[in-house]
Amino acid sequence: MLTPHQPRTSPSFRHTGWVAALAVAVLAIPVLGTPASAAAPGDPATASSFNLKSGPDLSGEVAALKAALPTHGVQPLLDQGNRIARTGASCTADPFGTGDDGAVLTAARKLCWDGGDADTEEWIPQGITGVSDAQADELWGSRKPLVTAWYDKASAGLCATDPGTCPDKGVRLSFLDPDTPVTGAPDGRRYRHVLLAEPYFNSYGHASYKAIDLHAGGIAWYKNYLYVADTMNGLRVFDMRSILDLNPDQNASVDDTTLDGLKSNVTDESKIGRQSNVYYSHTYRYVMPQVASYKFVAAQGNSAAGTCVATGAPKASYISIDRSAVAAPALIMGEYCNSDTANPQKGRVGALPVDDATGLLKTTTGTVTATSAFYLPRDLTQGAARYNGMYYFNRSYLDHSGSLRRATVTGGRLVDYGNNISNAVGPEDLYIEHGQGVLGGGTQYLWSLTEHRADGTAGCTDAGSPCGRVIYAHRLSDVLARP
Repeated sequence: MLTPHQPRTSPSFRHTGWVAALAVAVLAIPVLGTPASAAAPGDPATASSFNLKSGPDLSGEVAALKAALPTHGVQPLLDQGNRIARTGASCTADPFGTGDDGAVLTAARKLCWDGGDADTEEWIPQGITGVSDAQADELWGSRKPLVTAWYDKASAGLCATDPGTCPDKGVRLSFLDPDTPVTGAPDGRRYRHVLLAEPYFNSYGHASYKAIDLHAGGIAWYKNYLYVADTMNGLRVFDMRSILDLNPDQNASVDDTTLDGLKSNVTDESKIGRQSNVYYSHTYRYVMPQVASYKFVAAQGNSAAGTCVATGAPKASYISIDRSAVAAPALIMGEYCNSDTANPQKGRVGALPVDDATGLLKTTTGTVTATSAFYLPRDLTQGAARYNGMYYFNRSYLDHSGSLRRATVTGGRLVDYGNNISNAVGPEDLYIEHGQGVLGGGTQYLWSLTEHRADGTAGCTDAGSPCGRVIYAHRLSDVLARP
């Protein structure tokens, strides 16, 4: 979640974070219940803390935008991928190294970003999902796309040196086909960025949209809907059928005429939304408007810092889909916590039911009721996935090797299973390709991605723990075979 330039362990960061979180926790005890000291790692947590309710209705705003701008689905994004990821021998980034303990689990599959995305300081990769989450047959048409999320690391210093990074553009997605080679380039795989946006009616009553200020630490795709973790609030929801196209003629130098007779511009990096009867997008051809949201029912006792409290609403730091029980799909949600002696809370993980008929979360009398929750066995958790009862957790610590952990529910508690598995530096969200679709019996993969660019940051040139941005996958059988 944090970049190498934001050390988690500096005294000022830790002191400020735990004092603020502790103060909030103490003030909230009469409302939220048990103090943090009562929560033991792995114990059951209060499932209702994860309960959600629907946010404001955005259907009118989205309908107006779709009437003004042409829409596309996922297939055109894959067909028109304008950036090339590399795999095979052409993917030279290697954030696995030898591992802190010399027994790192290297990737069975690995893709490297286009050079601009591998090196950018503005955008930080975080979330990952794919069609195996979305579809039981694990195919979107004839393809098996991956989707990743990046947040804009807006900062005054970066803005001063590179004005193109201003203003904060929010969150973007990358749609990538990992299996279809680029014609004439067997190691190349096409991908395309899409900007996320929040729709609204402006002061003139016109439909517009703005950047979404999120960390996007986790994403999950189910049926036509994409869920994005909204750390302090719950979830934002987007629709794969509502991707707006601001440059359908593919000639960026000329503003396109929109469906409502206005213009759309993809050259002005400083603007977004409808301004003076022109639609802007920070230069992105595609914009994906939010269609819904889910808000925590319980009061939020956490602060934005890495430390956590034990009760009340959790932080939605990362999410994934559990499709191992076809009749009962679930959205897994967990929180990142940086525990220490003064505030030992390591975070929680919960499960929320998904309605397979609609692809939306399942509600009862307007509430999404969580089916389970546990306190995490370990802190610094950046991603979680569950499959056939086994939990998988990614943990990361600055520029050290990541830690892939497993856990099961035993005796009513979530307990570690096996030993630590050394992993890539800077691992984030998790996604399981279950390999049981139309190609039944296929290989199962545990996918993730790394956030740290390979620059001169202290530690990133260490041969044992190198940095570098990749999308990667372990064979699930390899993970389970580890002691």
